Amino acid sequence: MRAAHRIRLMGREIQVRSAASAESVQEVESYVNQRLAEVASSLPSADQQLVALLTLLNVTEAYLALQRQSGGGALDGFVVERILKKIDKALE
Repeated sequence: MRAAHRIRLMGREIQVRSAASAESVQEVESYVNQRLAEVASSLPSADQQLVALLTLLNVTEAYLALQRQSGGGALDGFVVERILKKIDKALE
């Protein structure tokens, strides 16, 4: 069953639904915020949308590299499309 969780990314509080535990959702939130902060610190004059997109690209690149190393298949395009739509909606 999917539960609602409130998280904060890029200074914005958003509600997400997940079947994961609250601890797992918090771990993901922390990880994403850490990656966002890394990109933002390397591009201090970049707007939030650019920071979010570059972070998404960095995380996806790392994910795909891990998949290749473990012999897993490529990331499903539908999943990427859903993630991009959620990011666009959150940034509106």
